Amino acid sequence: MIARARVLAVLAIVLGGAIAIVSSTQTWLEVTLRAGATEPLPVSGAAAMPLLAPLSLAALALGLALTVVGRVLRYGFGILALVIGAALLIGAVRVGTQHPVDAVASVVTTSTGLSGAKAIGDLVEGITGSAWPFAAAVAGLLILAGGVFTLVTAHRWRAGGRRYEREGASEHASAGARPHDATRDRAIDSWDDLSHGDDPTAR
Repeated sequence: MIARARVLAVLAIVLGGAIAIVSSTQTWLEVTLRAGATEPLPVSGAAAMPLLAPLSLAALALGLALTVVGRVLRYGFGILALVIGAALLIGAVRVGTQHPVDAVASVVTTSTGLSGAKAIGDLVEGITGSAWPFAAAVAGLLILAGGVFTLVTAHRWRAGGRRYEREGASEHASAGARPHDATRDRAIDSWDDLSHGDDPTAR
């Protein structure tokens, strides 16, 4: 199980990021106005939750980076995954359950030219939601799970670059051994000269 811990953590975080990215392009809400629009205005996930796309991309990058980083960074990335997952989960659940006016404000402003919370609130007649916010919430849960799994198991992950580090260390040790051997050979030769009555320092 531990041998697969890194793979499971990475898959959870990357899958969560991918689902969230797809969700950001889909319609989360539809807003009906009292005047100015004859049909409901679609509101994408990226418009309803501006942090959705950046957080999703961050999760994807973090998951991929986990495949190569060392132990210290694993814990840092695990904590980041918890923060990203929690932010996605809380934001998506809020939009999906409450249908807040601020989630549709940018679309309404683009359509009508009006801005300001009160003006937009007075203009909005109704807001309906889709299932996509809850898909993003599931994505947040996956990223959270990946972060928790990373923090729990990271100390037992195999270091990907260990074999290369050993080879490099061996080559360095071998290279450093040659000057040492040459010095030892010179000392032995000097001792042999002395044993035969020949002092090399007197030459």
